[in-house]
Amino acid sequence: MTQSDLARAQSLITSIPDYPEPGVMFRDISPLLADGPAMRAVTEALIEPFAGQFDIVGGLEARGFLFAGAISTMTGAGILPIRKAGKLPRPAAAVSYTLEYGTATIEGPDVLKEGERVLLIDDILATGGTLTAAQALVRDLGAEVVGSAVVLELTALGGREHTGEVHTLFAE
Repeated sequence: MTQSDLARAQSLITSIPDYPEPGVMFRDISPLLADGPAMRAVTEALIEPFAGQFDIVGGLEARGFLFAGAISTMTGAGILPIRKAGKLPRPAAAVSYTLEYGTATIEGPDVLKEGERVLLIDDILATGGTLTAAQALVRDLGAEVVGSAVVLELTALGGREHTGEVHTLFAE
C-alpha cells in the first residue's frame, strides 16, 4: 500500500447531492468497493495502527460489514456484526442514539468473551452517533474497544467530538 494507492482509492468516492433528502451530500463508496486494489489499500490502511491489538472486528451496519469481512480474512480476527434493531434473533445488548434526523438503536449478538479486544470499523464518520453507540455497546457486552477506524470523516459535522480518537483515512 502506498500513498498513491490511497489517493486513487479516495478518488473513487463520489458525492451525490440531495440524497437521501434535499440538502444532504451523500458519499458513495460503491466505486471504491468494486475496485479490488483500492479496497485492499483501504483495508490495509484501516488496520495499520492496530496491528496485533485486536481479537475481533466490529463492523457497523451496513457498509462497515464489508470492511470488517475483509479485515477478518486478512488478519484471522473474528467479526462482531453491529446491527440495526430488530435484525438479530437474540440480541445481547442494545444502545439507542440520536441521528441528524431522528433516533436509532443498534444491537450486538452474545459472541464476545469478557475482555476481548474489539476494533470498530465503519465507512463514514458524520455526527458520531452510530460510532459512539457502538463503543458503548461493546463495553456493555464486556469487551474492550481498542480503537475505531473509518474510511471517510466529514469533519464539518463534528463527529469526533463525541467518539474520541478515530483513525481516519480521508477527511473532508
